[in-house]
Amino acid sequence: MKTTKTLVATGGLALAFALAGCAPATPSGSTGAAGTWGTAAPGEPQLVLAEDGSLSGTDGCNRLTGSWTQEGSTVDFGEVASTMMFCEGVDTWLIDLSTGTVQGTTLHVLDADGVEIGSLTKG
Repeated sequence: MKTTKTLVATGGLALAFALAGCAPATPSGSTGAAGTWGTAAPGEPQLVLAEDGSLSGTDGCNRLTGSWTQEGSTVDFGEVASTMMFCEGVDTWLIDLSTGTVQGTTLHVLDADGVEIGSLTKG
């Protein structure tokens, strides 16, 4: 009977490790950047960085979707797609995002040249 209990305990442990391997991967260091940046107010930019590495949001006019990863305080925005609507009076700077830097509750957004194009506050 002792052998059976050992096998059951070992089998349960093996199952737990196997199921852990099926969990979705999260971006490296995602605890800092994951969440909602900006507000949902009309005409205002907002990014939602999900724990699974997906990105959604708006530049205040167009919808954004894509992916992201984080290494330290640097966020790398992968392939990001956007609608291309014209919205009068809306500054669509967020559509040019490439990378970002997290400093406390502020995400500084940079373009492909490394120039800061704007910032968002974590909501």
